[in-house]
Amino acid sequence: MYTPRFNQVSDRTVLIEAMRSYFFAIVFGPLASSETADATHLPLVVKDEGPHGTIQGHFARANPHCSALSHREALVVFSGPHTYVSPTLYVEPLSVPTWNYIAIHASGTVELVEDEAGKNALLEDLIEINEPAYAEKWRDMPQGFRSTMLAGIVGFRIPIARIEGKFKISQNRAEADRRNVRAAHAAGTPDQQALAAWMAKMAL
Repeated sequence: MYTPRFNQVSDRTVLIEAMRSYFFAIVFGPLASSETADATHLPLVVKDEGPHGTIQGHFARANPHCSALSHREALVVFSGPHTYVSPTLYVEPLSVPTWNYIAIHASGTVELVEDEAGKNALLEDLIEINEPAYAEKWRDMPQGFRSTMLAGIVGFRIPIARIEGKFKISQNRAEADRRNVRAAHAAGTPDQQALAAWMAKMAL
């Protein structure tokens, strides 16, 4: 993606935190029948493993995208908060509007997980993030039911080989402009508040 130098973020800790915060992402890659790209929207788990982290999740078995991506490269796009920025927040009157946002592109080769124990482990990681209290109920369900549910999915892991982080949060503006943007966002919508928090975290 196009990323000016002042918007580039390469700090591993920051990128993993952001991917974990905005983990409902889009997996892009070709279909088996052609090089035409397809996209699947999925909740993902980001592990702090390998040089850049590891992404894991699961497809519905009926989704042809999963078999098409086996041992092929996929691009995973994590979209964070985004918001309009009014030029009235800038000191210079000859200013124009813009849009602030956070986006991370992570690429790597898809490794399918098709054994029941492996898929169950992936699923339990996802449950742990979203509803830890449900884990015990899942484990107590009849084995036959769980096996049927697990048979309907295909798990996957993507060791991240390349990663790009773009945090467009007014880094190119003067200090007074950044201060105004952060203050306005802190009192605004949930997305604006999230961007204000990232500005504070990154000392902008």
